[in-house]
Amino acid sequence: MIKRLSKCIREYKLPSILTPVLVSLEVVMEVLIPYLMGKLIDDGIKKGDTDFVVRTGILLVILCLFSLFFGAAAGITAAKASAGFAKNLRHDMFHNVQGFSFSNIDNFSASGLVTRLTTDVTNLQNSYQMIIRIAVRSPAMLLFSLFMALGINGKISTVFLCVIPVLAIGLALVVKNAHPIFRRVFKTYDKLNNVVAENLHGIRVVKAFVRENEEDKKFRTVSEKIFADTKRAENILAFNAPMMQAATYACILLIAWFGANLIVSTGETEMTTGDLVSLLSYVMQILMNLMMLSMIFVMLTMSKAAGERVCEVLEEKSDLVNPENPVYTVSDGSIDFESVSFSYSGEKGNYCLRDAELHIKSGETVGIIGSTGSSKTTLVQLIARLYDATEGTVKVGGRDVREYDLDTLRNEVAMVLQKNVLFSGTIRENLCWGKEDATDEEIIEACNLAQAHSFIQEKEDGYDTYIEQGGSNVSGGQKQRICIARSLLKKPKILILDDSTSAVDTATDALIRKAFSEYIPETTKIIIAQRISSIEGADKIVVLDDGGISAVGNHEELLSESEIYREVYFSQQKGGKDGE
Repeated sequence: MIKRLSKCIREYKLPSILTPVLVSLEVVMEVLIPYLMGKLIDDGIKKGDTDFVVRTGILLVILCLFSLFFGAAAGITAAKASAGFAKNLRHDMFHNVQGFSFSNIDNFSASGLVTRLTTDVTNLQNSYQMIIRIAVRSPAMLLFSLFMALGINGKISTVFLCVIPVLAIGLALVVKNAHPIFRRVFKTYDKLNNVVAENLHGIRVVKAFVRENEEDKKFRTVSEKIFADTKRAENILAFNAPMMQAATYACILLIAWFGANLIVSTGETEMTTGDLVSLLSYVMQILMNLMMLSMIFVMLTMSKAAGERVCEVLEEKSDLVNPENPVYTVSDGSIDFESVSFSYSGEKGNYCLRDAELHIKSGETVGIIGSTGSSKTTLVQLIARLYDATEGTVKVGGRDVREYDLDTLRNEVAMVLQKNVLFSGTIRENLCWGKEDATDEEIIEACNLAQAHSFIQEKEDGYDTYIEQGGSNVSGGQKQRICIARSLLKKPKILILDDSTSAVDTATDALIRKAFSEYIPETTKIIIAQRISSIEGADKIVVLDDGGISAVGNHEELLSESEIYREVYFSQQKGGKDGE
């Protein structure tokens, strides 16, 4: 985990190295101050040497100023290094997520990815800053102060050596018991984010069904679980501070007692008053930095769980990759399914699509119909290689889709998904997802084909009308037509509409289909629909049932040969209830 995370330091190596160096210089300055204070008392104040007092006082001021400078500089470089590390970490995670296949995304919830990119990265940023600064300062101060203390009086300084193992054991027990709880807390945060995102996304439905109290209860349940786990973890961590303080005060009392007795009994031959003052200062430095070390361990305990979760995203590899020598040209829009079976779990035998055998010529219009759960969407997602077939072969332009460069294939296969979304920005910016450098003429042409131009023109700002996130300020039918226009701008060889005109009235639906047949005859068009009227004019219609292809033919052929198609057709006609 550490090796993987350290790769995200990159261009921030210099401030990451400078920070420990500056911190070490700060420590040297601070360690010298108690030593000079002892000399000031013994050789200056007690002897009445004013010149020595002045010289030593000036030197102490200089050391304090240098300590301040090195500390401030270390703070600046540590902030730059940790913020840069977090920036690279977020970039690497987000970049890796963009390369995920649908099956990879299925491994992580959207709320889980958001938590990892925000809360977990922030925890790692704080930990990294603490590691390169406090985690260097505390051990260095501990060692230097202990060395100086042993130099003053080795016997009395053994008090430290008795206390440190006790503190180390106590700290190890705290960390061991707290880490599993923090890991559980972070997972619960995923659930909390999911509840919030789901509630905000469906707030209109919540209000329409008066479910505010139930949603509040759901949120409170998850929130209380976080509270309970966090409280339990904090209760464990709470032992850390009193344990450290008890050790600090015990050391101060013991050293003061033994040191005072030694001064009185030996007449300051083995220890002087200045030595005792210096030793007490080193006690505070040693034990305060032991306390800081314990805080570092606590922070690392929290960030270990965050680091493991972040590394899960960084190390997740897409199961859809380019072949060694990919094909960069799709010759035409022909599509062939050859004994294709598919399972979302990847397990053979547990198929949601079975033994699909289908051949579509370039330029054909193909309708797909079937009941909910019959794998209509699954079938078309294999064409753009959003998933790979578990068994069999899917061909586009006469070649296995796994032979193509992924970007090339997906640029030639435009999909208007069942749950297509618009992004925050203007209508023009959303349309240009289909083609970044699209001209006004190309945009208007695509919108005319999708029957979107007229309603866009009616808006006050036309194509510069701002779209809220998810397209919440346009109707469902308008959103679908903009999404269709966006796909048409790609000028694809294959256009797939996955129930993409469900929110459009039948008259507009008919106009869209007519425009497709007249203006893009060479494009293979696949239309998934619930209304037979949307596909009855197709060259061929595929009827799916329970994950398999039940029948293929044109409208007239299916009416006579397919019982499933016939039932759907008559149920949608006015005379269906009369038993036609």
